[in-house]
Amino acid sequence: MRILVSNDDGIYSPGIAVLAEIASEFGSVRVVAPDVERSSAGHSITASRPLSYKPTRLAELTAYRVNGTPADCVSLGAYHWEKVDIVLSGLNLGFNLGNSIWHSGTVAAAKQAALLGLRGVALSVPAGAESAADFEPFKPWLRQVLRTVLGEVNLPLVNVNFPRHPRGIIWTRASVRRYDGKIVPAQDPAGRRLFWFTVTPIEGAEEGTDRWAMEQGWISLTPLRLDLTDAHA
Repeated sequence: MRILVSNDDGIYSPGIAVLAEIASEFGSVRVVAPDVERSSAGHSITASRPLSYKPTRLAELTAYRVNGTPADCVSLGAYHWEKVDIVLSGLNLGFNLGNSIWHSGTVAAAKQAALLGLRGVALSVPAGAESAADFEPFKPWLRQVLRTVLGEVNLPLVNVNFPRHPRGIIWTRASVRRYDGKIVPAQDPAGRRLFWFTVTPIEGAEEGTDRWAMEQGWISLTPLRLDLTDAHA
């Protein structure tokens, strides 16, 4: 099995190294990821300039860095490595739940795989993991998740989120709840005005959703689809 690994946190994120390490137990792995962090890039692609595709050192793995978006990386990775079986995106440092799926670069990399006719899986862990030791508790669970999703050959796109202390794995649906978008003004050291964009959920998570699963300590596996059509309308 050929497994292409990407992310939106950048080629040197500790999360991608852990994902590639565990994925190597299931097949041949190649890493293709952005040269710098591209978090919240959404499903943007680069059309106004050419892209570079450069080999880079990442442990013992075959790895390349791209000066583009997560979706760019998957497209270039699939182009250079024929017959890719599945794309894994992550491990993202921070959840991708509910409405954040829309702007997540991590999910976009997996979604680009589905658009290319491949299978895509996005995987996220809680923010704050930095050292190798921080990821050790997730490795046994990551193996279980990969065994599960690799066996679901009829699911083209799956979004996975790991709580800090997992109690098991469940299938969920995406939580769609309203957010209170806030603009937080700030200043840089020179006194120039800057602005942070933050969001705060203002509705509780519905039972059976990805957010509810995180609150209850379950690893959330959410099947997604490319068709955004409102069939009822």
